[in-house]
Amino acid sequence: MKTIVTFGEIMGRLAAPGNLRLRQTRDLEVTYAGAEASVAASICNFGGSAHYVTALPKHTLAEATMDAVRAVGIDTRYILRTDNGRLGLYFLETGANQRPSNVIYDREDSAIAITRADQYDWDSIFDDAGWLHLSGITPALSRNAADATLVAAQKAQAAGATVSIDLNFRGKLWKWEQPKSSRELARETMKTILPYVDVVIANEEDCHDVLGIQAGDTDVHTGSLDTSRYPDVARQVVASFPNVKHVAITLRESLSATHNNWGAMLYDSATGQPSFAPLSADNEYRPYEIKNIVDRVGGGDAFAGGLIYAMTTPELSSNETAVRYAVAASCLKHSIKGDFNFSTRAEVESLMGGSASGRVVR
Repeated sequence: MKTIVTFGEIMGRLAAPGNLRLRQTRDLEVTYAGAEASVAASICNFGGSAHYVTALPKHTLAEATMDAVRAVGIDTRYILRTDNGRLGLYFLETGANQRPSNVIYDREDSAIAITRADQYDWDSIFDDAGWLHLSGITPALSRNAADATLVAAQKAQAAGATVSIDLNFRGKLWKWEQPKSSRELARETMKTILPYVDVVIANEEDCHDVLGIQAGDTDVHTGSLDTSRYPDVARQVVASFPNVKHVAITLRESLSATHNNWGAMLYDSATGQPSFAPLSADNEYRPYEIKNIVDRVGGGDAFAGGLIYAMTTPELSSNETAVRYAVAASCLKHSIKGDFNFSTRAEVESLMGGSASGRVVR
């Protein structure tokens, strides 16, 4: 397996303990994470090889972030250390029942936001890389970060690597070109990056917000999805960007903050066929029912990490198996505190095989 590269921002995560609201506590739990780092963590925890690329300032907190990613086996040799810029932060309060989780970003003038695209050593980064993963979060930070994301995709494609991107629309970001709205700026920017992408990962809201594509009258807030409409969403993505070979759409039915149904579809543009997961014994789509979510932050990144790992592992690489693996991996992530998915390949394959009772393993 060739090395998988991910590029994006890593931050300090300051979370209110348990289900406390931020205004209730003065004690915040500190960890370090970001979407692309979380994808790399999943790949390494499954047994793969991943390099993580970002820009970080030269101080002790930045060293702590590097310790966090090194601890799961991520290669940090291409992290750029800068004299200017800061470590981005985000604050989290975890919702429960009918109260949603809430995120506050503090990322302006972070190191990656002020670093120019030409400051990264792209030729060395992609020298032995087989895959590059990006997200729509990093280009939302600044013009510099958007330019670097585009150049990374171009350089990876030129090096023969597969490029994937999770659209990951964040309405609280995308503020760097006023008076354009977040949605307008996201659509304009992402349409310059997507021509260099092979695999698009998204949910229905991302497809609508970033690409203007919607699954008919489906409403993600009702707790029920019409899955028959999603192959057409994927076909519209491929029609707009013919270079895209696969479209993965996660299917989350939010019944409450702590009770979700979870599954996904993987569409193959070469065959025009969708594969759904998980499936019942009679091969009908039947999502995982997650009734007591511990931490859903990073669930989508766990899906992306699982999908990339499966697609680059020969015995897992068929469309049907890859999407089953990705969904099972991300289902398990909902039981793990923090952004990283600390599930192993064996645990994921056990869930894929039907072991979902949660009984103690002795």
